Amino acid sequence: MNWVQKNTKYIALCALTILMALTRSDHFGSAISLPDASLAVFYLAGIFTGGVMSLGILLAEAALLDYVAITHWNVSDYCISPAYIFLIPTYATVFLAGHWSKKYTSFKTGDVSIQLVLLFASATIAFFISNGSFYWLSGKFPDLSIVEYAQRVAKYYPAYVSSTLIYSCSILLATKTFNMLNKEKETPEVFS
Repeated sequence: MNWVQKNTKYIALCALTILMALTRSDHFGSAISLPDASLAVFYLAGIFTGGVMSLGILLAEAALLDYVAITHWNVSDYCISPAYIFLIPTYATVFLAGHWSKKYTSFKTGDVSIQLVLLFASATIAFFISNGSFYWLSGKFPDLSIVEYAQRVAKYYPAYVSSTLIYSCSILLATKTFNMLNKEKETPEVFS
Protein backbone atom coordinates (compact mmCIF):
# COMPACT_ATOMS: atom_id res chain seq x y z
CA MET A 1 0.00 0.00 0.00
CA ASN A 2 1.52 3.33 -1.03
CA TRP A 3 1.55 6.62 0.88
CA VAL A 4 -1.45 8.08 -1.00
CA GLN A 5 -3.63 5.07 -0.28
CA LYS A 6 -2.72 5.17 3.41
CA ASN A 7 -3.51 8.87 3.73
CA THR A 8 -6.55 9.36 1.49
CA LYS A 9 -8.74 10.69 4.30
CA TYR A 10 -6.20 13.38 5.17
CA ILE A 11 -5.61 14.28 1.52
CA ALA A 12 -9.37 14.54 0.97
CA LEU A 13 -9.79 16.71 4.07
CA CYS A 14 -6.98 19.03 2.92
CA ALA A 15 -8.49 19.32 -0.56
CA LEU A 16 -11.93 20.08 0.89
CA THR A 17 -10.58 22.73 3.28
CA ILE A 18 -8.89 24.41 0.31
CA LEU A 19 -12.12 24.30 -1.72
CA MET A 20 -14.04 25.92 1.13
CA ALA A 21 -11.35 28.57 1.63
CA LEU A 22 -11.43 29.46 -2.06
CA THR A 23 -15.21 29.78 -2.30
CA ARG A 24 -16.60 30.86 1.07
CA SER A 25 -16.53 34.61 0.43
CA ASP A 26 -19.62 34.74 -1.82
CA HIS A 27 -22.81 32.71 -1.36
CA PHE A 28 -23.95 32.68 -4.97
CA GLY A 29 -20.80 33.66 -6.85
CA SER A 30 -20.15 36.63 -9.07
CA ALA A 31 -18.10 37.61 -12.10
CA ILE A 32 -14.95 37.32 -9.98
CA SER A 33 -15.79 34.57 -7.47
CA LEU A 34 -17.13 31.05 -7.41
CA PRO A 35 -20.31 30.20 -5.49
CA ASP A 36 -19.85 28.99 -1.93
CA ALA A 37 -18.99 25.27 -1.84
CA SER A 38 -19.41 24.86 1.93
CA LEU A 39 -22.43 22.53 1.82
CA ALA A 40 -20.76 20.37 -0.80
CA VAL A 41 -17.56 20.33 1.26
CA PHE A 42 -19.42 19.02 4.31
CA TYR A 43 -21.31 16.43 2.24
CA LEU A 44 -18.13 15.22 0.56
CA ALA A 45 -16.27 15.17 3.90
CA GLY A 46 -18.95 12.80 5.18
CA ILE A 47 -18.19 10.49 2.27
CA PHE A 48 -14.41 10.76 2.06
CA THR A 49 -13.40 11.29 5.69
CA GLY A 50 -16.43 10.24 7.71
CA GLY A 51 -14.96 11.18 11.06
CA VAL A 52 -16.46 13.52 13.61
CA MET A 53 -13.07 15.20 13.90
CA SER A 54 -13.24 16.31 10.26
CA LEU A 55 -16.70 17.77 10.93
CA GLY A 56 -15.22 19.79 13.81
CA ILE A 57 -12.25 20.93 11.72
CA LEU A 58 -14.51 22.10 8.90
CA LEU A 59 -16.87 23.89 11.31
CA ALA A 60 -13.90 25.71 12.84
CA GLU A 61 -12.58 26.59 9.40
CA ALA A 62 -15.96 28.00 8.32
CA ALA A 63 -16.16 30.20 11.43
CA LEU A 64 -12.55 31.34 11.01
CA LEU A 65 -13.09 32.18 7.34
CA ASP A 66 -16.21 34.18 8.21
CA TYR A 67 -14.33 36.04 10.95
CA VAL A 68 -11.43 36.89 8.63
CA ALA A 69 -13.77 37.92 5.82
CA ILE A 70 -15.68 40.30 8.09
CA THR A 71 -12.71 41.74 9.97
CA HIS A 72 -10.12 41.95 7.17
CA TRP A 73 -11.83 41.78 3.78
CA ASN A 74 -14.72 44.20 4.38
CA VAL A 75 -17.36 41.51 3.87
CA SER A 76 -20.68 42.55 5.40
CA ASP A 77 -21.61 41.08 8.77
CA TYR A 78 -25.30 41.17 7.82
CA CYS A 79 -25.69 37.39 8.23
CA ILE A 80 -24.10 37.30 11.68
CA SER A 81 -26.88 37.04 14.24
CA PRO A 82 -28.06 34.67 16.96
CA ALA A 83 -29.04 32.34 14.08
CA TYR A 84 -25.36 31.81 13.18
CA ILE A 85 -25.20 28.92 15.67
CA PHE A 86 -27.68 27.07 13.46
CA LEU A 87 -24.93 26.59 10.88
CA ILE A 88 -23.78 23.69 13.06
CA PRO A 89 -26.93 21.59 12.43
CA THR A 90 -27.04 22.92 8.86
CA TYR A 91 -23.61 21.53 8.06
CA ALA A 92 -24.04 18.44 10.24
CA THR A 93 -27.11 17.52 8.16
CA VAL A 94 -25.19 17.33 4.89
CA PHE A 95 -22.16 15.75 6.58
CA LEU A 96 -24.33 12.92 7.95
CA ALA A 97 -26.00 12.46 4.57
CA GLY A 98 -22.54 12.10 3.05
CA HIS A 99 -21.56 9.64 5.74
CA TRP A 100 -24.68 7.56 5.01
CA SER A 101 -24.16 7.69 1.26
CA LYS A 102 -20.48 6.67 1.26
CA LYS A 103 -21.34 3.00 0.86
CA TYR A 104 -22.91 3.72 -2.55
CA THR A 105 -19.68 4.05 -4.52
CA SER A 106 -20.45 2.37 -7.84
CA PHE A 107 -21.81 3.75 -11.08
CA LYS A 108 -24.87 1.52 -10.71
CA THR A 109 -28.14 3.38 -11.15
CA GLY A 110 -29.30 2.46 -7.66
CA ASP A 111 -26.14 3.72 -5.97
CA VAL A 112 -26.06 6.97 -7.93
CA SER A 113 -29.78 7.53 -7.29
CA ILE A 114 -29.42 7.02 -3.55
CA GLN A 115 -26.48 9.43 -3.36
CA LEU A 116 -28.40 12.04 -5.36
CA VAL A 117 -31.50 11.70 -3.19
CA LEU A 118 -29.46 11.97 0.01
CA LEU A 119 -27.56 14.97 -1.35
CA PHE A 120 -30.66 16.79 -2.58
CA ALA A 121 -32.71 16.05 0.54
CA SER A 122 -29.93 17.06 2.92
CA ALA A 123 -29.19 20.26 0.98
CA THR A 124 -32.89 21.12 1.12
CA ILE A 125 -33.08 20.44 4.86
CA ALA A 126 -29.87 22.42 5.38
CA PHE A 127 -31.38 25.34 3.46
CA PHE A 128 -34.45 25.43 5.67
CA ILE A 129 -32.41 25.14 8.87
CA SER A 130 -30.07 27.96 7.83
CA ASN A 131 -32.59 30.17 6.10
CA GLY A 132 -35.43 29.59 8.55
CA SER A 133 -33.28 30.25 11.60
CA PHE A 134 -31.97 33.46 10.04
CA TYR A 135 -35.46 34.80 9.33
CA TRP A 136 -36.71 33.67 12.73
CA LEU A 137 -33.79 34.73 14.99
CA SER A 138 -31.87 37.51 13.25
CA GLY A 139 -34.26 40.25 14.30
CA LYS A 140 -34.08 41.73 10.80
CA PHE A 141 -37.55 40.54 9.75
CA PRO A 142 -39.92 41.09 12.68
CA ASP A 143 -43.07 41.33 10.55
CA LEU A 144 -42.27 38.79 7.84
CA SER A 145 -45.41 36.96 6.73
CA ILE A 146 -45.51 33.38 5.51
CA VAL A 147 -46.16 34.61 1.96
CA GLU A 148 -43.15 36.94 2.07
CA TYR A 149 -41.00 34.15 3.50
CA ALA A 150 -42.14 31.80 0.70
CA GLN A 151 -41.21 34.46 -1.88
CA ARG A 152 -37.74 34.81 -0.35
CA VAL A 153 -37.31 31.02 -0.27
CA ALA A 154 -38.26 30.84 -3.96
CA LYS A 155 -35.61 33.47 -4.70
CA TYR A 156 -32.66 31.89 -2.83
CA TYR A 157 -33.38 28.16 -2.70
CA PRO A 158 -32.48 27.26 -6.32
CA ALA A 159 -29.01 28.86 -6.19
CA TYR A 160 -28.33 27.45 -2.71
CA VAL A 161 -29.08 23.88 -3.73
CA SER A 162 -27.83 23.97 -7.32
CA SER A 163 -24.28 25.03 -6.44
CA THR A 164 -24.16 22.24 -3.84
CA LEU A 165 -25.35 19.71 -6.42
CA ILE A 166 -22.90 20.91 -9.07
CA TYR A 167 -19.85 20.80 -6.82
CA SER A 168 -20.79 17.49 -5.20
CA CYS A 169 -21.81 15.70 -8.38
CA SER A 170 -18.71 16.88 -10.26
CA ILE A 171 -16.37 15.65 -7.53
CA LEU A 172 -18.27 12.39 -7.05
CA LEU A 173 -18.25 11.75 -10.81
CA ALA A 174 -14.49 12.35 -10.93
CA THR A 175 -13.77 10.04 -7.99
CA LYS A 176 -16.13 7.30 -9.23
CA THR A 177 -14.45 7.46 -12.64
CA PHE A 178 -11.01 7.36 -11.03
CA ASN A 179 -11.98 4.37 -8.88
CA MET A 180 -13.52 2.57 -11.84
CA LEU A 181 -10.37 3.06 -13.91
CA ASN A 182 -8.24 1.88 -10.99
CA LYS A 183 -10.38 -1.25 -10.59
CA GLU A 184 -9.70 -2.09 -14.21
CA LYS A 185 -6.01 -2.05 -13.31
CA GLU A 186 -6.79 -4.22 -10.27
CA THR A 187 -5.62 -1.66 -7.73
CA PRO A 188 -7.45 -0.72 -4.52
CA GLU A 189 -9.91 2.16 -4.55
CA VAL A 190 -8.53 5.51 -3.46
CA PHE A 191 -11.78 6.89 -2.11
CA SER A 192 -14.00 4.15 -0.86
